[in-house]
Amino acid sequence: MSASVVLLAGGVGGARLAHGLQAHLGGALTVIVNTADDVERHGLLVSPDHDTVMYTLAGIDNREWGWGLAGETFAAAAMLERYGEESWFRLGDRDLATHIVRTARLRRGDRPTDIARDLQRALGVAAAILPMSDQPVRTEVRTDDGWLAFQDYFVRLHQEPAVREVRFVGIEDAQATPEVEAALEYTSLIVVAPSNPFVSVRPILAVAGIEAGVQTARSRGVPVVAVSGIVGGAALKGPADRMLVSLGSEASALGVARQYTGIADVFVLDRVDAELEAPIRALGMRTLVTDTIMIGDGGRQRLAGEILDAVRPRLSAS
Repeated sequence: MSASVVLLAGGVGGARLAHGLQAHLGGALTVIVNTADDVERHGLLVSPDHDTVMYTLAGIDNREWGWGLAGETFAAAAMLERYGEESWFRLGDRDLATHIVRTARLRRGDRPTDIARDLQRALGVAAAILPMSDQPVRTEVRTDDGWLAFQDYFVRLHQEPAVREVRFVGIEDAQATPEVEAALEYTSLIVVAPSNPFVSVRPILAVAGIEAGVQTARSRGVPVVAVSGIVGGAALKGPADRMLVSLGSEASALGVARQYTGIADVFVLDRVDAELEAPIRALGMRTLVTDTIMIGDGGRQRLAGEILDAVRPRLSAS
């Protein structure tokens, strides 16, 4: 199938669906990835969501951990600990090479998008992975003890504090890149990955030009499909279920669907949540009920294929 597809993604769920879609689409897939959880560690810029997607699409990710590289070692991290450096955000030895190259090129004045694309080509990634913006944006969450940088909450505190509010520092200056704008202009399908709607998807949509691009695509008949990352009331990975509750919604596929009202035309939910199909349809979305848990390459490709099949007549007409 030659129709181009855009995936909005962050984190492990987004990477897995991207992997499944790449198996069907190859270079016809563009992933617009969240960069608001980027963090500087030991003087290096780390882009966790981009790198998780990149390593996954390159086939070199650590599937046991859900992050990092297969066969990773941590000799550099151990030495940093001996020097008294903070050790709560550990970088693997091979992973360090990515951050060294990225940071060196940023200091030379290269664009983040150009750097990202060159890293992907070096690893043989077929799809295009585009940072949501070339301007820096940083997610912060407000807990009962005040505001925290996202990685402090997510990694250092193991996602334990209840999140009362989310903000994106620098979002006022962030704009969609020409590459992101072009991807949205020429796509035949937009998919919202089963990523955390608050800290993975919302920052992407908050970048100037991106939600407008999505809505313009919808106005010309491009379907938008959102996939639930909540199955049976629980997040498959990460704190999305707890965030839904603490931010005033409910930990369910319906709670996720409500976050995409007015954005998604089709909502994909798991069979165990089939009883929620009617209230989700009442939000104005068509539904696809299937097995959303992506086990192995086969599970990723199956779900991706079912999503493509659900909108194939519209893709053919685009």
